[in-house]
Amino acid sequence: MWSFLARLFRRPGVTHTVIVLDAEEVGRTHRYSVHPKRILVAWGSSLLLIALAAAALVAFTPLRTHIPGYGTKQLEQSARLNAIRVDALQDSVAVQRQYIKRLQQLVTGQVDSLARSPVQRTASTQQPVEREPASRRLRAAADQGEESDRGDAHQQPALSASSFPATDEAQTDASRSYVMPSLSLPVKSPVTTGFPTRSFDASDGHFGVDIAVSEGTYVRAVGEGYVVLSDWTQGGGYTIAVQHSDGYLSVYKHNKRLLKQTGDRVQAQEALAVSGSSGEMTTGPHLHFELWQNGLAQDPRPYVTGW
Repeated sequence: MWSFLARLFRRPGVTHTVIVLDAEEVGRTHRYSVHPKRILVAWGSSLLLIALAAAALVAFTPLRTHIPGYGTKQLEQSARLNAIRVDALQDSVAVQRQYIKRLQQLVTGQVDSLARSPVQRTASTQQPVEREPASRRLRAAADQGEESDRGDAHQQPALSASSFPATDEAQTDASRSYVMPSLSLPVKSPVTTGFPTRSFDASDGHFGVDIAVSEGTYVRAVGEGYVVLSDWTQGGGYTIAVQHSDGYLSVYKHNKRLLKQTGDRVQAQEALAVSGSSGEMTTGPHLHFELWQNGLAQDPRPYVTGW
């Protein structure tokens, strides 16, 4: 067989005639013309097509991942980026936890009455100094019209704008600024229908009252004020907040649509939004209503009629 192939391909450009004899029927023969050059071209083309198909399978299918050493640099770079992202997420979570802890302390009133720098805290541990109560210092500064040079935080109770004497220029009709009237407590409910389903519980992080109300109900302002927030929040969905006089702030969450923008002045019982069930912290259509005074969350039920 090998000698036949060697003789056949010895001169590939010459046409060979192959005679095939049948061993059972003597005398019966078959003649075939063989072109070795054409056979070589056909074999080479077949091998080239097979190689191209194998390369395409490796290049465009997941089979390339099984090749030893392939994609090592990409995997290393991806692992490095993932490690950086994990570190960033850990830092973000730590900052979030610290912020939530300080916010809880602020809401529950468990904060230091004096916000001092680390240098002041170190000095106070080395040499205790007896300080006046914060309220007495604040009243004294207001009476004398002096500014405190110390880095103390803003203390309660806060002084309203009407406590300070107005200048002659401010008393003129042309330049007199508008002062909002105080809230008329108790205030009317922000929704005309519905009933409370979850009460105020600061220890559980629930700083308001949930009111079960059908979707599409108008949510109204409990008093006159200015809109200080009108935007989407992750937990509260479409949220709107109104700043009232005397340090009161009312917050309305989980709305379907907001009707006012930040900076708008609203009157008592003016429509602010349309109730809904937006945000992640919701289980159905309802209004989450919060009432804050001077930075501290209040239980809204004693302040609202009918609750």
